[in-house]
Amino acid sequence: MITDPWFYAVAVPAVLLMGLSKTGFGAGFGALAVPLMALAVPVPQAAAIMLPLLAIMDGLGLAAFIKEFDRKLIRLILPAGLLGTVIGTLLFGVLPAKVVAGVVGAITLLFLAIRTAFPPRADAPPPPRWLGFGLATVSGFTSFVAHAGGPPISFYMLPLRLEPVRFTATMAVFFAAVNASKWIPYAWLGLIDLGNLATSAALAPLAPVGVWAGVKLVRRVSPQLFYRLFAIGMLLTGSKLLWDGLR
Repeated sequence: MITDPWFYAVAVPAVLLMGLSKTGFGAGFGALAVPLMALAVPVPQAAAIMLPLLAIMDGLGLAAFIKEFDRKLIRLILPAGLLGTVIGTLLFGVLPAKVVAGVVGAITLLFLAIRTAFPPRADAPPPPRWLGFGLATVSGFTSFVAHAGGPPISFYMLPLRLEPVRFTATMAVFFAAVNASKWIPYAWLGLIDLGNLATSAALAPLAPVGVWAGVKLVRRVSPQLFYRLFAIGMLLTGSKLLWDGLR
């Protein structure tokens, strides 16, 4: 079990941010969790410590939103997300985590720049399904490597202009399944060990706190504020990931 106080100084806010992201409120901030923890431990270890906490958060998120997800959308993006975890398993250790972080960060910032310069019109058609499948595959891959799957799938989800609760519920189902699929590959890759599990257990009481706060907030904020906060989270996430890739 990790006992370094510096690790917990960065791990506590990381867990709380991930909990908030599980409810959609401040969803863009969730991808910051592993980069924050990676200030104190290697990225693979940070991802392994976060995985059991994600299981707790996913269970709470599903309990709150399971009845409100978009079934048609899940049938498109979930198989692609699971394909992405398979690719992540095969490429783990081949692509450095900092390269993946840098690419995800650059794409995130490019997406935000495009949406700011060319905001979508109310009468604009939804993005094509092939784009949703492709981005969901990328999301599964980046989620496997560094639990940073939020930005890619958001590129497809945001232009759909779902109601905040429906958006949140769909993301909750998608990532609950993707995260559950990581357990066997993580164990096979040697990332699941008693030391990491003990550290996860020490942080576990924090997992429900962020989820609880997010559930309360996501049902009370307006769609405009919801997506504005989402964009802020994506901006910070993209900047941090790009920085991690370049340094």
